[in-house]
Amino acid sequence: MQNNSILKVENLNVKLNDEKIIEGLFFDVKKGEVITILGPNGAGKTVLLKCLLGILPYKGKIEWQKGIKIGYVPQRLPFIKSIPMSIEEFFKLKKVSRREIEEVLSSVGYRGDFSNKKIGDLSSGQFQRILIAWALVKNPDVLLFDEPTTGIDIGGEETIYSLLSKLKEKRNLTFLLVTHDLSVVFKFSNFVICLNRCPICQGAPKEVLNSEVLKKLYGEEVKFYEHHRH
Repeated sequence: MQNNSILKVENLNVKLNDEKIIEGLFFDVKKGEVITILGPNGAGKTVLLKCLLGILPYKGKIEWQKGIKIGYVPQRLPFIKSIPMSIEEFFKLKKVSRREIEEVLSSVGYRGDFSNKKIGDLSSGQFQRILIAWALVKNPDVLLFDEPTTGIDIGGEETIYSLLSKLKEKRNLTFLLVTHDLSVVFKFSNFVICLNRCPICQGAPKEVLNSEVLKKLYGEEVKFYEHHRH
């Protein structure tokens, strides 16, 4: 593995129930990068994250740098909303101290007393932040995110990405982010992998994303525009 690569994926192939989900995927991740995995529903994006976490079987090579710690923010945990549990009790499932709970909550913008709140009383935006804090326990080097904006209004979405930017700087994190939100790709990532079961393209978003590629990726015309920061 090259010195600054923390993950190498070679000829990744995934079959579930005799159906090909991912075919012939190659990519490298270097420390500090923000990699976005872009594609339509059913393209294999979540399956890819689960293979990287070692949850699903695959053929090919997935090689993490030795000692790398990984945090994972799942797409949704709706069932948890109905559990009669406070935030503090939720974090204690990970066997973390009160001090650690306060530290990770503070890093996502919440004071220590917020931990007394019941999980079921949180808005979807607050719950998303709690899941990010949960993934930050034990100080991971890499965060894998599955659709961080799901179920959050536009105002909240903006907050989530500014929060991710802050966390990246403060904690020196590497991100792998699954999304189909193009504005996120241009605003936040420096490398994109376009996946629709087979890899369609990869590279710097501004170099590889155009209306032709997006049509190939999504199988239809996609409104193509870039968000510029003002």
